[in-house]
Amino acid sequence: MTVVAIDGPAGAGKSTVARAAGEALGFTYLDSGAMYRSVALAALRRGAEPAAVAPELQIEVGDRVRLDGEDVTNAIRTPEVSEAASQAAADPAVREAMVAEQRRLLRAGDWVVEGRDIGSVVAPDAEVKVFLTADPRERAARRAAELGVDPETVLAEQTIRDQRDEAREHSPLRPAPGAVIIDTTGLGVDAVVKRIVELVRGAAH
Repeated sequence: MTVVAIDGPAGAGKSTVARAAGEALGFTYLDSGAMYRSVALAALRRGAEPAAVAPELQIEVGDRVRLDGEDVTNAIRTPEVSEAASQAAADPAVREAMVAEQRRLLRAGDWVVEGRDIGSVVAPDAEVKVFLTADPRERAARRAAELGVDPETVLAEQTIRDQRDEAREHSPLRPAPGAVIIDTTGLGVDAVVKRIVELVRGAAH
């Protein structure tokens, strides 16, 4: 059983890199952020607090994301859900529920997991820990291209989210002890994946 933990701020390339690294290694990919987004979506739909709905949701994360059996892969990527997910993730009760579920999943098999606190909280014993970062403007431009919105708007929202993620009391966003920091500014996905694959192969020896 091998776990590769990939953390970093929004727009650093975590999802793209983690998915590609999983394919290159033959590992299962787990997008932990999609779990928080699913909680946020359910809370918005129900008009309830995220902490109240988190423990009872059935969330399946893979190539597609399912919430209580419904495919919500696209629904969880809207700016409204992104903002709500950032707030939900700052709630200790929500994090407790999601971390427990993530740990349960990671008990068997080989995984590439991405998020904000995988290497520090969810899987501190992960064989390989990576912290992806990138220039804030490049991160915003990537996100804007993904969503088809104005980069300046994304940059403003991203700055607020970064500050919230870094300052929160529970699981603040920072590199885990022993994490390899990779700045993805100007780097293609293949170059980043190659580096991660090398780290995994090196850890196996």
